[in-house]
Amino acid sequence: MKLLVCIIDNFYRDEVEKQLKQKDYRMTELASSGGFWRKGNTTFLFGVEEQDVSILKESIKEACLDLEKKKQRKSKQAHRFTSFLVDVKDSAPFLAANQR
Repeated sequence: MKLLVCIIDNFYRDEVEKQLKQKDYRMTELASSGGFWRKGNTTFLFGVEEQDVSILKESIKEACLDLEKKKQRKSKQAHRFTSFLVDVKDSAPFLAANQR
């Protein structure tokens, strides 16, 4: 089992959440601003099996591209999101630090 930490611009948040829920992905959302991209963004946490990571990332990318097409907005960035993959057994210290 892996933990996919995905940081995404708030512009895409609703569409990503909607499309991934329709595909039965379960996620946790954390709102944040500043620091990483110096603007409002949302961090999604996904628990996913290793063999499904590439499918999940592709689903996120498709949701972002669908929204750009609907809103007629082209991204100036090559990537729509940034993600980090952590083995669940290695994520315990990361998750425990947030419970203080």
